[in-house]
Amino acid sequence: MASLKDGIGAAGKELGAFKKFISRGNVVDMAVGVIIGGAFGKIVTSLVNDIVMPSISILLGKVNFTELVAKVGEVEIKYGNFIQTIVDFFIVALCIYIVIRIFEAFKKKEEAKPEETPAVVKSDEAILLEEIRDLLKNKQ
Repeated sequence: MASLKDGIGAAGKELGAFKKFISRGNVVDMAVGVIIGGAFGKIVTSLVNDIVMPSISILLGKVNFTELVAKVGEVEIKYGNFIQTIVDFFIVALCIYIVIRIFEAFKKKEEAKPEETPAVVKSDEAILLEEIRDLLKNKQ
């Protein structure tokens, strides 16, 4: 029975450690980023497949990039899908670049904003000491 208790105790410790790990803010932020990134990837893929590539196809003479294939013997090399994936990647990279630049601009605005210091109310003693200091400076 002692080994069963030890096993349950160890599992409880691991569960507590896992709970502590998962409740840290950066892990949750990372999970949210991955989920949003996956959804964003689907949006960009749709943008490339449904808008960008057909527009390029119209400009280049009605070429459907997904059907571009090079046959070497019996093997088909589908380089059209590869071209489409490269365009997809560059659009994702451009969007991420733009979002990061926007965040940096907001961060700079926050840093540039001077913090207002509250007005310091001086006591009578402080005012008197300043006057004495100024008088002593003027004497020298």
